[in-house]
Amino acid sequence: MSSNTPPSPSKNNAAAPNAEGEHKVSNFLRQIIENDLDKGTYSQRRWAGTPGDAAHHAAGQPDPAKIRTRFPPEPNGYLHIGHAKSICLNFGLGSEFGGVTNLRFDDTNPAKEELEYVESIMRDVKWLGFDWADRLYYASDYFQQLYDYAEELIQKGKAYVDSLSAEEIRQYRGTLKEPGTNSPHRERSVAENLDLFRRMRAGEFPDGAFVLRAKIDMASPNVVLRDPALYRIKHVRHHRTGDAWCIYPMYDFAHCLSDSIEGVTHSICTLEFENNRPLYDWILDELGVFHPQQIEFARLNLTHTVLSKRKLIQLVTQGITTGWDDPRMPTLSGIRRRGYTPEALRDFCERIGVARSDNMVEFALLEHCLREDQNARAPRAMAVLRPLRVVIENYPETQVDGFDFPWHPEKDMGSRTVPFSKVLYIEQDDFREEPPKGFHRLYPGNEVRLRYAYYITCTGVLKDEAGNVIELRCSYDPESKGGGTPDGRKVKGTLHWVSAAHALDAEVRLFDLLFTRPNPGAEEDFTASINPESLTVLRAKLEPALADVAPGWRCQFERLGYFCADEKDTRPGAPVFNRTATLKDTWGKIEKKQGGR
Repeated sequence: MSSNTPPSPSKNNAAAPNAEGEHKVSNFLRQIIENDLDKGTYSQRRWAGTPGDAAHHAAGQPDPAKIRTRFPPEPNGYLHIGHAKSICLNFGLGSEFGGVTNLRFDDTNPAKEELEYVESIMRDVKWLGFDWADRLYYASDYFQQLYDYAEELIQKGKAYVDSLSAEEIRQYRGTLKEPGTNSPHRERSVAENLDLFRRMRAGEFPDGAFVLRAKIDMASPNVVLRDPALYRIKHVRHHRTGDAWCIYPMYDFAHCLSDSIEGVTHSICTLEFENNRPLYDWILDELGVFHPQQIEFARLNLTHTVLSKRKLIQLVTQGITTGWDDPRMPTLSGIRRRGYTPEALRDFCERIGVARSDNMVEFALLEHCLREDQNARAPRAMAVLRPLRVVIENYPETQVDGFDFPWHPEKDMGSRTVPFSKVLYIEQDDFREEPPKGFHRLYPGNEVRLRYAYYITCTGVLKDEAGNVIELRCSYDPESKGGGTPDGRKVKGTLHWVSAAHALDAEVRLFDLLFTRPNPGAEEDFTASINPESLTVLRAKLEPALADVAPGWRCQFERLGYFCADEKDTRPGAPVFNRTATLKDTWGKIEKKQGGR
């Protein structure tokens, strides 16, 4: 059935997580969970008594014997593809083993946190295909409970209020080779510590006047255990609790206890937290609460990009990119705008697996996952990015043919009518006046097939004063309508085309790698390897059926690559397309080996 309306993205671009076709790779995390389930590790482990039990059973939380993971972002920035690995891992493992996954915002640093980031993170997690149902939590939900735990540590003689400045604390901490020195305030009495801590809570002191520190071991070979800070004074309004608090827990203190309160069984985090695991364990053991298992895995490192939050901020603030959702950015909002699908990202995250040591993943693998996903599901359309005018001299002046083009060569997505007229556009690269060996496209005297239309032969070339080819004169074979001939002759080249009289003018943005070097983050100045050709903007000619595509609509421009209608700039009658990834360019490789044209 012919219809000029492009297939809806909801029909051709959707698949559920763990759908058939998404690869499953065994990894050490799966093995740990399988072993825990076989041994009944968590069926015998008591959930945190006070203050977590009552609150969570009242909220209808499942029994802790069930596997429970969590994705715990800090709401101080936008998620990037490295976070996608963690999201897929945590939600995927929870689902795979019949458990659940919490989404928890570790919002303990109000100076850097905004509601905008909270909303963006939730949008990204849902876009990836995951749902936390009624398990949306915030560390700020537990501020009173965390405060009570801190007082408990003070009462046990395991925490003290320190008056040293931040710089003095650094000096007293020692080095990797030398032990630290005890603070002169380390032996304050329990009563004095409780009094000072409660006055900190009451807002009597300015920022930096005091901190609450764990009393562990200033001579520990693990610097993290040298009396780390648990609470600091910050007279900053919190985006959820307002001015209710002027002291806030440190990440390491809040994180492990939030895991415990929520009954998390497997606290999966990146290798950068490996040295912090003894502190995670110490806090939980000293308080005698439910003890999740922290397990570290290698973070994602991707070639030709940076994932450091500081460096991503620099890309935005210095105007190197246009914002956090610039399609060249590795943020999930940027990747989504570029046209990557959640299915491709989930497949990518599964393929790269989970390792215990850092490694570098080729960006080409991400593109491969996108091509595999979209080859099966993306509608096909015709667009000419760098137009070369073609006049078919023996074609009737007023005649217009309509050819029925399927939206997909293998899937039933319907079809549309594509107009054909005397004047067409083809790609500049599809013509050579002096063709190299093996070039089967259009050149003087050669016959090619126009996709689904006619055979044409180049009979003349028009040039401008500078010698540039600006127009081709051709003849067509009326008997070849539909792409074949009565005599059965074959042609080696098939070109895509657009009718000049019916073409839609549109902006097309060709995105490439943002960095020219594989590991820009390892360089002293990572911006030195910015790719000056990471964005090329063209005025292209599109078939008319694409005039009113919806923002976010994806397709394959035949012979060119996979493209997506920009979700911000596309308007009715004026689409803007972003190139997500190229197709495999066989001729380009041949031409490169031959030294260019």
